[in-house]
Parts: sequence; C-alpha cells; structure tokens
Amino acid sequence: MSLGKIIDKKKNDLSERIDKQKVPEHVAIIMDGNGRWATKKGLPRSFGHNKGVNVLKEIIKASKKLGCKVLTVYAFSTENWSRPTKEVDYLLNLFAEVLKNEIEEIHEESIKIKFIGDLKPFPKSLKNIIYHSESLTKKNNTFLLNVCINYGGRQEIVKVAKELAFKSSSGEIKPSEVNEELFNSGLLTHGIKDPELLIRTSGEKRISNFLLWQVAYSEIYISDVLWPDFNEFEFLKAIIDYQSRNRRFGGIESLPNESFEDSQYSH
Repeated sequence: MSLGKIIDKKKNDLSERIDKQKVPEHVAIIMDGNGRWATKKGLPRSFGHNKGVNVLKEIIKASKKLGCKVLTVYAFSTENWSRPTKEVDYLLNLFAEVLKNEIEEIHEESIKIKFIGDLKPFPKSLKNIIYHSESLTKKNNTFLLNVCINYGGRQEIVKVAKELAFKSSSGEIKPSEVNEELFNSGLLTHGIKDPELLIRTSGEKRISNFLLWQVAYSEIYISDVLWPDFNEFEFLKAIIDYQSRNRRFGGIESLPNESFEDSQYSH
C-alpha cells in the first residue's frame, strides 16, 4: 500500500470515530512554528510562512467538510511587530499576495472572510485588498473565516473598556448597566459564538494574548506538531480529543448514586 493510501486510510478511520452531532461550531487556532520549522530544515523563515499558508487552506477545507461553521486563526499579533523588519515586510506582502490569489476561490466556496484587529498601521495597498475581500464575501453564510491580524486580546479588552468609560462619562449609559453582555457587544467578535475549541501548534502551552475574553470556556488542545506539518489528520485528532472532554462550564456531572460529598471536588 502506498504512503498516500495509508494516510487516507488513517484519516478515514479518524473520521469514522467523530460524532457529527458534537462537532465544535467554532474552532480557533494559534498557528505557531513556521519559523522554527524552516530553521530546523536549514531554510529561510519565509519558507515556513509559505508552507503555513498551504496548511491553512487544507484546514479550512477540513473544518468546513466536518461541519464547523467558524474558524478563527491568529495570523499576526500586535507583538509580531518586534520581529526583524525584513520578516514583517515579508509577512505583509504574503498576506496581500495570498488574498489576491485566493479570494475568488474563497468566495466560490461560499466562505465569508473577516479580518479582526487594528488595520490602521498596514500599508494602504494591503488595507484595500482586505476591504475588497470582506466586501466580496460579506453575503456568504456557509462558513466564516476570521483572520486575526495586528490583534491582541488585552488591547481588545482595553478598547472596549475605554468605549464603555466614554459612554458612562457622557451619560449614555450608567456604570451599573455594565455587564458581560454589554461588554461582549463591543468586542471585535461581537455576534460570533465563542470558540468551543482552541488549538495551538508547536507544543507551546500558552494563549499568547489571543481572544482572552472569548476563550474563557474553550477546550484547549496542544499539538507538538509545528504548523507547517499540521494537516487534516492532526486536525481530526484535535476534534476527537475535544469530543472526549466533559464540558461542565463550572458545574459538575453527577454519576448515578453519587453524593455531594463524592463529587464536590470534581470541579
């Protein structure tokens, strides 16, 4: 049996284990490890970023096929500006080229694309491509792809806090009216269900300022695989692991004949 057939068989085996009724509606991914993948192979870091784009295309198709409705990916954080200028410029040019080359296919697949973050620092040419992509796909409702660029979770929370403070000082709202629902309405993801599953590649065990408010109750799956080596098989493994979790949201799941004394420490 060829390697390709073996891989397909493994993917099919995993697919058959997935409960289609318990597929997460919203998956968020921290795509980490592009540079390290390239460095380990003695290649420029740019090779890792290019390979990472192809992986993202594969995961979009896989998540859509599985029945997910929203995929949110961390493409460029507010902290990424501290990288060497040459690498930052390469990433921005890569964003532009990928969008120009792929947006028609994204649109044909009935995918809506939305960019989350502060776009102001980006070149006008890139912002125009982003606005065109969002406008072209805005009526698509089969699948939503959120791309977080120049995004930071703390910065987003501060933004909402400032907006609510201004509204309070102007008398538009009362301080006592501020609650989770009102705060959530000011987030960049307003109207989108919070992620049920957060995947991070490369083995790093931190959230890295990503969707800090939104992932409060997300299940977290850490993959040791670097993003350029991540694929549909690894994605399916994450989904299966997610489906094995008991999502209690702070409550408990009582077993038959289990007393409070038996279960009170199972939180």
